[in-house]
Amino acid sequence: QGDLIMSGALEIGGKLPVNTDGGCIANGEPIGASGLRQIIECALQLQGRAGDRQVPGDPRTAFTQVYGAPGLSTCTVLAR
Repeated sequence: QGDLIMSGALEIGGKLPVNTDGGCIANGEPIGASGLRQIIECALQLQGRAGDRQVPGDPRTAFTQVYGAPGLSTCTVLAR
């Protein structure tokens, strides 16, 4: 896992971009709205409308995961 991170694979130009909008560290944790924020970012990426954060190439699939108390987790896969 450390090697994957250090290789740059998880950066916007990497093989597996993660948190392209900076995630909760950059956007804060608005409790129930975090999952919606993730879906909006993924939709922008898939539409090619993410501006400076745009993943290069032609992204066709996106994935979100959000966890909330008590023990609730939601995963979403978006594709075009």
